[in-house]
Amino acid sequence: MPAVSKGDGMRGLAVFISDIRNCKSKEAEIKRINKELANIRSKFKGDKALDGYSKKKYVCKLLFIFLLGHDIDFGHMEAVNLLSSNKYTEKQIGYLFISVLVNSNSELIRLINNAIKNDLSSRNPTFMCLALHCIANVGSREMAEAFASEIPRILVAGDTMDSVKQSAALCLLRLYKTSPDLVLMGEWTSRVVHLLNDQHMGVVTAAISLITCLSQKNPDEFKTCVSLAVSRLSRIVSSASTDLQDYTYYFVPAPWLSCKLLRLLQCYPPPEDGAVKGRLVECLETILNKAQEPPKSKKVQHSNAKNAILFEAISLIIHYDSEPNLLVRACNQLGQFLQHRETNLRYLALESMCTLASSEFSHEAVKTHIETVINALKTERDVSVRQRAADLLYAMCDRSNAKQIVAEMLSYLETADYSIREEMVLKVAILAEKYAVDYSWYVDTILNLIRIAGDYVSEEVWYRVIQIVINRDDVQGYAAKTVFEALQAPACHENMVKVGGYILGEFGNLIAGDPRSSPLVQFNLLHSKFHLCSVPTRALLLSAYIKFINLFPETKATIQEVLRCDSQIRNSDVELQQRAVEYLKLSSIASTDVLATVLEEMPPFPERESSILAKLKKKKGPGAVSVTELEDNKREGGELNGGGDRGPDTAAMAASNASTPSPSADLLGIRSAAPIGAAPANAGSLLVDVFSEAGPAAPSAAVNDDGFLRDLEQPTETSDSLLVEGSGDSDSAPPSEDPAPPLSEADELLNNWPKLNVQTKPVEPLVEGGAQIQQVLNIECLTDFSDAPLLNIKFRYGGALQNLTLKLPVTINKFFQPTEMTSHDFFQRWKQLSQPQQEAQKIFKANHSMDTEVLKAKLLGLGTALLDNVDPNPENYVCAGVIQTKGQQVGCLLRLEPNAQAQMYRLTLRCSKDSVSRRLCELLAEQF
Repeated sequence: MPAVSKGDGMRGLAVFISDIRNCKSKEAEIKRINKELANIRSKFKGDKALDGYSKKKYVCKLLFIFLLGHDIDFGHMEAVNLLSSNKYTEKQIGYLFISVLVNSNSELIRLINNAIKNDLSSRNPTFMCLALHCIANVGSREMAEAFASEIPRILVAGDTMDSVKQSAALCLLRLYKTSPDLVLMGEWTSRVVHLLNDQHMGVVTAAISLITCLSQKNPDEFKTCVSLAVSRLSRIVSSASTDLQDYTYYFVPAPWLSCKLLRLLQCYPPPEDGAVKGRLVECLETILNKAQEPPKSKKVQHSNAKNAILFEAISLIIHYDSEPNLLVRACNQLGQFLQHRETNLRYLALESMCTLASSEFSHEAVKTHIETVINALKTERDVSVRQRAADLLYAMCDRSNAKQIVAEMLSYLETADYSIREEMVLKVAILAEKYAVDYSWYVDTILNLIRIAGDYVSEEVWYRVIQIVINRDDVQGYAAKTVFEALQAPACHENMVKVGGYILGEFGNLIAGDPRSSPLVQFNLLHSKFHLCSVPTRALLLSAYIKFINLFPETKATIQEVLRCDSQIRNSDVELQQRAVEYLKLSSIASTDVLATVLEEMPPFPERESSILAKLKKKKGPGAVSVTELEDNKREGGELNGGGDRGPDTAAMAASNASTPSPSADLLGIRSAAPIGAAPANAGSLLVDVFSEAGPAAPSAAVNDDGFLRDLEQPTETSDSLLVEGSGDSDSAPPSEDPAPPLSEADELLNNWPKLNVQTKPVEPLVEGGAQIQQVLNIECLTDFSDAPLLNIKFRYGGALQNLTLKLPVTINKFFQPTEMTSHDFFQRWKQLSQPQQEAQKIFKANHSMDTEVLKAKLLGLGTALLDNVDPNPENYVCAGVIQTKGQQVGCLLRLEPNAQAQMYRLTLRCSKDSVSRRLCELLAEQF
């Protein structure tokens, strides 16, 4: 940069700044500024032309006044005039004024652009840098349109100085961020990528920032940068601190460049080239080895630079998730940081281990640090570190340690910071449900959760425990007993009253045999909480009271007296008044049979994914570890009602918040339809909507797919395993040819099939001549589909790449769960599926033998249950089953009527989803 001459001191500016600093009051300062503004304005408007020095001085004063917080509405043209000066200091002040004060929509932009063009074409490196800095600082669309094509040429030109290249790269990055549609690299792409090989480290550092941003949007165009980045990283990592003296920071060679290179590599999958991948693994191992070496300096700058590279390397290892040795080493290294005296390091270690816990290679290694993490949760003074510790406990939880982790989180919850209590409650609720094998433990956990942090227990949590208790017969008695005992506490949270009212209203009869929990004792216990509760809870308790009349006729008089009192039938709240009046009238005029029908036990809710996950995901802000990612990557899945088989978590979000605007509607199924066996239509307004949030439920005739076949046990598996077998022999695939690539990536196999979730197991990458390999695909149905997925098989033969596309034998019936039912149940549900779109029928001629045993074998092969003695005509065949998808269960009923004389069939299918009916009808018609 040119030296500033002695005459450029601008004494007038120094005097003005001194006067401002010496002002005793705000009024004195404003008076001095107004005086100076008047003087500058008169100088600019005077007849005498100002020289460059005077313009620069007055423009500097205006800039200083602006920085003090005062508006400047003149002097812009004088600043633009300074751009045409040949003196560096005058041009610098002009560009500085424009960068700070000129609006991107200013009318002067065209004049400024002309001055910038002149400087860019001047080949004076100092002027070129000033112009590029101005473009980057203003960053308007007009400037992007004017210079987006010019700057890449300057960047890659062979005669451009290194300092200008750095400025050009950063300027282009700024324009790309503000106007990405105008910055088109095109022909410059390869030359920009090769800047990674530039001898000047400053150019490489600036260029890599640009390339990283471009790679995130256009990864394919810049994928050649991977090998260059690995090569440059290898040279830096393997160099001594003396080799890069100008770029060594406290004995760490080029730490900023190393971090940027590692971050760039995280934009791409692991390198396919074996040599490049080996070199990269070697670099990562070297970084991990250097982290174990004793520090070369005790200063914090040395450890900061060293740890910055280490954490970026660990992030890259986690991103690749393909090197078990590196993942375990990274985990062990992070484990050392968990007890480091530096808080920031502990925070970063917990955050990185949270991601490591989702990898199958490092999950067990992360679990070894559970005691340290629990101790951090209890003793850390910084709430942000405690929150990361809670996140890590949540991520490392599996069936083997669930009870320990949930117990520790519950213990911590009593003293937890208020800012993280709600999120902690959601995590405890999810873990308790996800890994519970003992339902009594689950109920105890949730009730304890309500007791400890009732104010932070959202509706989704207590809705879910009710849903599970109702769906599980074996836990209903225990839940009723436990909640009855919990309600006896002097201080009882309102959420506990809600759970108690619902469960005792449904299952209070299961504990009524004990004199300590007789019907009247249960009622008095609930009613003692009535006056302390809000209106929605009181409405729920009134519904529980009318349920008591059905369960315990001996309480009828007592409950009617409560409903008859003025505080109920003349309540100022319309909802409470209506319930009291209607329930009183119902209990008075209805016969015992009618009352039993209207107030019968609530049927099981349709099995669906808990919305607690949606609540937790919503709580997590941008940049936090995604809860659904952790759930999807859990090594050990298993839902509350499922088995303990290992595999990805099958509990994905079934619907977005937009489709379930009301929590109660989502969890209780009110918004969709009433389950089979609910109250008759004329009583629907009384009891189906217990929580009075989504309006009355539809009558039971309008059964949707979620409510179909409610009394079925949940299937143990939701996917079929298909065996894809590839074989080769010495004739078709000689050993000298390149082997076929393994079928290892589900995305490549199934052409991004959106309706199926495919998981694969790794196989050997080399197929010898005459050998066979098996590629097992676990396929989960996400939603119903009609077309069979396509399998792409790629291999080399004779040096040429071959590509075969085959249809997989995967049809919708592969996901059937057979269902047994009586004749009465079959035809009752047949009538419920009476809407025209739910039925598909086809009459067709028999294409094969109509032998009875053959027909039965085909129907059983379909996957449904063949029901005997159900149809009045013994010649007909009826079947029932449920198609299991991730989002829902689709009930299907089938009736096949053969006519042996005419050699014809009539096939009728009724399903709770019309598209399934049509597809199954088409598939079956081809088989008979």
